[in-house]
Amino acid sequence: MEFEKCRDVLVRENELVHKVGSLQDMAYKAVVGRDWADFDEHFHALEEMGKELAVLESEREQVFSKCYEGIATDVDASSRFYAFVARFNQEQRTEITEIYRSLKMETIRVQAVGETLMGYIAGMRSTVAEFFKTAFPERSGKTYSPYGTQVSHDMRSMVLNQQF
Repeated sequence: MEFEKCRDVLVRENELVHKVGSLQDMAYKAVVGRDWADFDEHFHALEEMGKELAVLESEREQVFSKCYEGIATDVDASSRFYAFVARFNQEQRTEITEIYRSLKMETIRVQAVGETLMGYIAGMRSTVAEFFKTAFPERSGKTYSPYGTQVSHDMRSMVLNQQF
C-alpha cells in the first residue's frame, strides 16, 4: 500500500514535470523566434501547470512525510528517500528509484532551461531599454503609475522616421 501511494504521486509529478519541460521548450523557441503571441500562450499554460505542480508537491510531501516516519530527519531528502525505499523488495525499489531519478533529472533540466530563458529575456529587455534610452533621451526619466509604482515607457504610440 505504501509503495503504491508513493509510486503514484511520483509518477504523476514526473509526468507533469515532463509536460512542463516540453512546454518550456516551446516557450523558449517562441522567444527566440520572436513569436510573442505563442510565448504569451505558453507562459500562461506554464503558470497553470505551476499551480498544478504546487498542489502535487504538497501531496507528495504529505505522502512521503508519513512514509519517512522512523527515518532520521537530520539527513538530506535524497538520503531519507533511499532509506525509505530500502524497505521495499528489489523489483519495487528498482521501479521507484528509476521514477525518482527521472523526476530529479527532468527537474534539473527544467530549472536550467528556465534560467537560460530568463537570462535571455533579461538581456533582451536590457538591450531594448538601453536602445530607447540612447535613441530617445527625452523619455529617459522615470514614469510612474497613478498608484505610485514605476512603469516602463509606452512606446506603442511612437512613430519613427525610417531614416537615421
